[in-house]
Amino acid sequence: MLRIRPEQIALFEQRALATFEDEMVAHSLLFTPRLCRTLGDTQLRIAVRQMIARAYDHGFDCRGPVRLYVELSFLYGSGFDTDPQYPRLARILGSGEDQMLRAEWLYQEILDYQGQVSGPEACNVRRALVTLAQYVEHPAVGGAETFVADTLVAMDRIFPEKSSFVGQRALTALLAEATAAAREHGVPQDIRGRLLLGVLMFAFGHACSTDPLYPWIGRTLANPLVVDPLVRVRRLEKKAITWLRHVLSGSWRGVEDTDE
Repeated sequence: MLRIRPEQIALFEQRALATFEDEMVAHSLLFTPRLCRTLGDTQLRIAVRQMIARAYDHGFDCRGPVRLYVELSFLYGSGFDTDPQYPRLARILGSGEDQMLRAEWLYQEILDYQGQVSGPEACNVRRALVTLAQYVEHPAVGGAETFVADTLVAMDRIFPEKSSFVGQRALTALLAEATAAAREHGVPQDIRGRLLLGVLMFAFGHACSTDPLYPWIGRTLANPLVVDPLVRVRRLEKKAITWLRHVLSGSWRGVEDTDE
C-alpha cells in the first residue's frame, strides 16, 4: 500500500503555497502596476508573503478571500485591519462570520470607497498624490497648539474626498498615532516631523512606517547613521518626494536606489 509520509505532505503544502504566492505576485502586478514596479521584485514578494500570512491570521485560507485581502492591503495599506481610518473593515474582519461572507462584505466596502473616494480610474487618488508631493515639498508648518487643526486642514487639501469619507474623529485618532510615532523616533517636539508622519499615515495607512509596501519610510526613520532627528525628518521628506515622483511618472527605479 502506498503511504504518504508527513514530510511529503508538508512538502506538497509548501509547493502549493509557493505557487499561490507566485500567483498573488502576478496578480499584484496587474492590480497596481506602478507601485509594484517601484517596489521591485524582491520587496514585492516580501510584501505579498506578509499579506498572505496576515490574511491567514484572520481566518482567510481560500483563494478568493486571500486575494481580496491582498488587494485591500494595496488599497488601504498593509495595516488596514487596525487602522482607525477604516473601522468598518476591522469590524467585518473580527465579526467571526464565514470567510466567504466576510469577503463579500469587504468587497462591497471597496466598491463604496472607490465610488466615494477613488473616483473613476482612481483619478482622485492620482490628484491626491500630486498634491501630497507638493505639500511635502512646501509644508505649512504652524505651532504645537494648532498641530491637529493644521494637519486636518492639510489632509483636506491633499485628499478632500478621503478626508470627508474618513471623518474628523478618525483622523484625529490617526494624528494621536502620528504623535506617538514621532516620539518613538525621537522627534516629539518637531512639528514638521509630526505633520509629515501624519500626512504619510493619512496617505499610506497608519502602519506605513513598518509597511513592506513603503520600506523607505521605516528605513529612513530607523537609519542608525542619522543621529540628528531633524535631519532624519528632512531626509524622509526628500524620500517621500522622490518616491511620489517615481510612482506618478511610472518609473521603475526604486527609492532605495536614490542618493541620500
